[in-house]
Amino acid sequence: MRLEYSLLPRLLAIGLLGLACALPARAADGDPPYEASLLRLSEILGALHYLRPLCGADEPTLWRDQMDALVAAEAPSPERRARLVTEFNRSYSSFAALYRSCTPAATTAIERYVSEGSRLTRDIATRYGR
Repeated sequence: MRLEYSLLPRLLAIGLLGLACALPARAADGDPPYEASLLRLSEILGALHYLRPLCGADEPTLWRDQMDALVAAEAPSPERRARLVTEFNRSYSSFAALYRSCTPAATTAIERYVSEGSRLTRDIATRYGR
């Protein structure tokens, strides 16, 4: 089977997105025990910041505002803040590279991310809340 060259960049982008999503961000020494969960939550918020408005939700800043609130609540070191923001931005950019319109796959991703984000938030608050 021969692929057309115009499909190759899209297939490569999809493969790279899959690889990026499969490789979790790493917490550094001295970070709180829930750091990996916060990094994943940052990634989810970035995806939702792109996907929800793309699929018609009238919430242009809701998910970025949630990310700002997360960072404010954590008051992280500059290095930690950079890791959290990088995950948000990487996820946003990855979805922006793949989705130009709302598709059934985008809708499914939204549903899964809202569910996972809710679970992560609940778990972090339950296990580590003050």
